[in-house]
Amino acid sequence: MTEPWDDVNEQVKAGWKADTTPFERVYEIIEQTHDGQSAANIADRALVSEPTARRHCKALVNTGFAETAQDGQTTLYKRNSDRILMSRIHELRNETTRTELLDSIREMKAKIRRYEDRYDVVSPEELAQHLDADESKGWDDLTAWRTTRQNLAVAHATLAYDEASHQLAA
Repeated sequence: MTEPWDDVNEQVKAGWKADTTPFERVYEIIEQTHDGQSAANIADRALVSEPTARRHCKALVNTGFAETAQDGQTTLYKRNSDRILMSRIHELRNETTRTELLDSIREMKAKIRRYEDRYDVVSPEELAQHLDADESKGWDDLTAWRTTRQNLAVAHATLAYDEASHQLAA
């Protein structure tokens, strides 16, 4: 007996395949790939042949959208982390004013200081060493602390990029 979800999934796949090109599907899979995946895995997910997936992955590497790593004899493809960072910087620069960005930086620094004071540690990594497995609030805070620290780094990078852009334009 066919499960109703199998039919729905197959219909969604068929619709995706009908509405997109093979390149678009490979691009979409790479865009979602944080850890490297083989061309065979990408082909399976993108509903294309392995040679087609490999050809499009190589094109995405050549444009800088994707990057590769080796796992033995297998080439793994994933989205380019530098490109993602630059996209976040551009987005933040375009969506916030310098004043809003500075205010946000102050708020994030204060939030990090509160985590340091609450747990009497200087980093999320140090906090992880002190937490028991069942301390869900602590683990939630650890995750939020790491996210805040990443967002703070991006905000600082955005300020630096903005300043450099203004200096070069002058």
